[in-house]
Amino acid sequence: MPKILLIDDERSIRMTLKEILEYEDYAVIEAEDGQQGLEMLANEKYDAVLCDVRMPNMDGVQVLENARKMGIDCPFIMISAHGTIETAVEATKKGAFDFIQKPPDLNRLLLTMRNALDKTQLVKEVKVLKKRVLRQDQIIGRSAPIRRVFDSIEKVGPTEARVLITGPNGSGKELVAKAIHNKSPRSAKPMIEVNCAAIPAELIESELFGHEKGSFTSAVKQRKGKFELAQGGTLFLDEVGDMSLSAQAKVLRALQEKKITRVGGDKAINVDVRVLAATNKNLRDEIEKGNFREDLYHRLSVILIRVPPLKDRTDDIPLLVEKFLADIASEYRSPKRSIDNEAVDELKKSDWTGNIRQLRNVVERLVIMGGDTISVHDVQCYSDF
Repeated sequence: MPKILLIDDERSIRMTLKEILEYEDYAVIEAEDGQQGLEMLANEKYDAVLCDVRMPNMDGVQVLENARKMGIDCPFIMISAHGTIETAVEATKKGAFDFIQKPPDLNRLLLTMRNALDKTQLVKEVKVLKKRVLRQDQIIGRSAPIRRVFDSIEKVGPTEARVLITGPNGSGKELVAKAIHNKSPRSAKPMIEVNCAAIPAELIESELFGHEKGSFTSAVKQRKGKFELAQGGTLFLDEVGDMSLSAQAKVLRALQEKKITRVGGDKAINVDVRVLAATNKNLRDEIEKGNFREDLYHRLSVILIRVPPLKDRTDDIPLLVEKFLADIASEYRSPKRSIDNEAVDELKKSDWTGNIRQLRNVVERLVIMGGDTISVHDVQCYSDF
């Protein structure tokens, strides 16, 4: 049942509004003035606040201001018999959800309350999802090789430097890129990812730079590219070693001039992005073979971060297994499975050619096929190594 804090110095108004709201199955808690309302907000959480503007000692706008300073972000619906446009505008600027005149129209009041509560629910869901994403994107480990990666992220994250992240498939290069973005001044802006290996060579330029309507057969409308979508944020070029030479030339130009031109267009568009790149290839070898431009390599590799394969950090396997067991339990909405020490030791014996991704898949298989406590027998039966 949603909890509503009703702040009004007139007892008759409180009784009327409480009766209306309780009839709609809201739990209504009353406060006789602004000071009492603020104290109640400090001590308990509410889903919404219905607050009078004109009250003795502390008016409704002051309650709203103080609540926001205290970090209380539940929606405020302001009510007043002396409402003016100026008052409504001021309350909205201070962070009020809406402003309703007394006596309130019943339908307007209930609609506004439902909208306010919907907003509260959406905010809660967003917070939960953000926590879940951050937990899933967390880099796990305490071994010396992964600590060196952590140190590099801490140093390079707050800068504008371009970073080239190398390492085998499944080792966590994307997580390193996300960690760098989250520690940068651009973290409030988007991080746009481009998997250069998954996009056909003839489409990569359109994907990166966008295209104008009619520039090729299927271009039925204008489309922004990844550079424009990442404006102010970070562009992550995954598997950059698989990019065609013609696309490499245009990326190099974009990095040099901070401008792009859409496919089929002639207008230069200014772009402000930080470029992070990743590859599982040895780009020095690719340069020797003529598959990668040396000048682009030097543009991208201001900072080099090598992500170690799992076989070089087997001491981190127990921590990774525990994380995956918790993640899988959350995804399946089931109790978290346990694993005995012998089973973990057995997992540490593998070469893990598929790295972290392979370990995650194996743990999920063990959760599905193994016993309540995953044993060494389960590992021997259901692992793919």
